[in-house]
Amino acid sequence: MPSKIEEYAIVGDCQSAALVGKDGSIDWLCWPRFDSGSCFGALLGSVENGRWKIAPVAEQVLIERQYRESTLILETRFETEEGVATVIDFMPVREENSSVIRIVRGERGKVAMKMEMSLRFDYGYSIPWVTRLDDEPGGTQVLRGIAGPNMIALRTKAPLRGENMHTVADFTVCKGESVDFVMSYGLSHLPLPAAIDAEQSLQETESFWKDWTGRGTYRGTWKNEVERSLITLKALTYWPTGGILAAPTTSLPEKIGGARNWDYRLCWLRDASFSLWVLMQAGYYEEASDWQNWLLRAVAGSPDQLQTMYGVAGERDLQEREVPWLPGYQKSRPVRIGNAASEQLQLDVYGEMSAVMHHSLRGKLPKNDKGIELFWVLLEHLEKIWHEPDEGIWEVRSGRKHFVHSKVMAWVAFDRAIKSCEQFHIEGPVERWRTVREQIHAEVCEKGFNPSMGSFVQSYGSKNVDANLLMIPKSGFLPASDPRVRGTVEAIERNLIRDGFVMRYDTEEADDGLPPGEGVFLPCSFWLADVYFLQGRESEARELFERLLNLQNDLGLYSEEYDPASRRQVGNFPQAFTHVAMIHTALAIDHVAHAAPPGPELQQPAEKPRSQ
Repeated sequence: MPSKIEEYAIVGDCQSAALVGKDGSIDWLCWPRFDSGSCFGALLGSVENGRWKIAPVAEQVLIERQYRESTLILETRFETEEGVATVIDFMPVREENSSVIRIVRGERGKVAMKMEMSLRFDYGYSIPWVTRLDDEPGGTQVLRGIAGPNMIALRTKAPLRGENMHTVADFTVCKGESVDFVMSYGLSHLPLPAAIDAEQSLQETESFWKDWTGRGTYRGTWKNEVERSLITLKALTYWPTGGILAAPTTSLPEKIGGARNWDYRLCWLRDASFSLWVLMQAGYYEEASDWQNWLLRAVAGSPDQLQTMYGVAGERDLQEREVPWLPGYQKSRPVRIGNAASEQLQLDVYGEMSAVMHHSLRGKLPKNDKGIELFWVLLEHLEKIWHEPDEGIWEVRSGRKHFVHSKVMAWVAFDRAIKSCEQFHIEGPVERWRTVREQIHAEVCEKGFNPSMGSFVQSYGSKNVDANLLMIPKSGFLPASDPRVRGTVEAIERNLIRDGFVMRYDTEEADDGLPPGEGVFLPCSFWLADVYFLQGRESEARELFERLLNLQNDLGLYSEEYDPASRRQVGNFPQAFTHVAMIHTALAIDHVAHAAPPGPELQQPAEKPRSQ
C-alpha cells in the first residue's frame, strides 16, 4: 500500500518530478515530462506497477528527513541499532537527459541496505527488457531497460542482480562511505545517456537552487514557509515553456476510496493571475514573464476556443481516459489520464487573463502589444457570452448554471481592462466596456444575492453558498465592508466550515454530477483569511493562517485538500494552487503589518524595483 500523501516529498528538475516516501521508496515518476507515462506508478497501485526503494534491511528504523536549506535536495536519515545512513535524493536541473540520483552515505557505524527497483513503463503496464551491459571504468555496472520508445540506464557500483522481474542489490555502508545510484532517461533509438558524476552533480544542483532562492526578495515573517512554497512552484514549472503545472500527480483522491480523482499534470488558467502576482512580489520577474508568455501562446487563436487548461507546452488535446489496470490510490478508482474539463466553458478564465495583463503592466514586465490585441479580442468574445451559463471554476459535471463567481470574474475581465487603459494610456473601447461592466454588476447583485439569506449564492436561484464567493471582496467587486459581503462571509462560516477550515461547497447537497464527499479545500481556507484581513479581523485571520500552516507536512508541502476526520491530506500533491494561496496570504499579512490599508488593492503587485 502506498504511503499517506503527506508522507511524500518531491524532487524534480523542472521537467519532471519524483515522489519519494519516508520509507525511501520512489513511488511516482513520469518520464521524460510531467505528463508522460509513469515508469514508477506504485502510488496508484502496488510494487508491481513500478517503484524504486533504497532503505535499511533492519525492521526497526528511526527515520528523519529534511530538504537541504534553500534547495530541492532531499536527505532521508535512517538510524538502526548498528549505525546511521543517509539517502540523498535529487534530480539535476537542465541536464541533457533527465536523471534521478540517489547517494547513500554512511554516517555512523555500518548499515546493511537493500535496493529494489521495479521498472514499469506506461503507467505500470509495460515491463521493460532489462539487460546488463559491459562495466564502465572503475567497476561501474550499467543496466539498461527498454520498452518501446522508452529507455533508462542505471549506473552503480552496488552488486546488482535480477529477481522475478525486479532488480535488487544488497550492500553495506560504513561511516565515511558512499554508494551512488544514477538513473537516466533516454529514447530507445538513441545512444545510452552519458554517465554523470553524482557528487559533482550534487554540488551543481545545490548551487542552482541556492542561487535561485537567493534571487528572492521576500524577507517577511514566514520566510522559510514562503521560500519552500516558491521552490515548490519553481519545481512545478516546465522550464522549456514556462508553463506552471497544477500538480505532478494524477488521480490522488479528494476522498479516500472515492471517484473524485483527476489528472492535475496540466496548466490551469484559473491559477494564472495569483501565480503571476506572487512571483513578481517575491522578485521572480523572469519566471513571471515566462508564465505570461506561456499564457499568450497557449490561448492564441480563435477566442471561442479558449480552454480552461492546457498541456505544459500549450497542448489543447487533453482527452480524458481511464487506466483500468491501475487499482488507484488506496483503491480509489478510476485512475484518469487527461481531463475532460478542458472542454468546458468557464467564464472565470477571461477574468484571469485580463488580471494577468493588468498585473503585468503594473509590475512593468515587458509590454506586449500583440498580447494586448489578443486580450481585446478575447474581451470582444466575452461581451457576447458573459450572460450564458457555464460549468464554473469547480468544473461540475451536471450541466451549466449561472454561477455567481463566473459572472464576478467576467466583471473582473472588463474592470481590469478599463483600468489598464486608464492607467497605462492604452487604446481600447473603454466606454463600451464600462457599460458591460455595469450590466454584469447589476445582474449579479440582483440575481446572485438572496435577500432572505442575506448572502450571495452559488448560482442564480440557488440557496447554497460557495467559498468562491470570497472572490467578491478579494476582486474589488464589492468592498469587504459591504453588508452583502458580510452576510456572505457569515453564511460561509455557518455552512462550509469544518473543524476550522473551509469546504468549496457542500457536496452532500450540491448537484454537481459526482458522488458526494471531499476534504476541506485549502486554497479557499486561505481566501477566508484574506477576507478576514480585508474586513479588519486581523486576529482571526492570523489564527486561521497559523492553523493552515500546521497542516503542512514535515517538509512544508501541501496537497489540495485536507480530511479533518482522518487528519490527513487528500487530493493531488503537491498542489501549486495551495502554495500560491499560502504565499498570497503571507504577503497580505505582512502588508497589513506594515500599516498598509487593507483593501482589494492588496492583490495588486508592487512596482518592479528600479534595479531590475
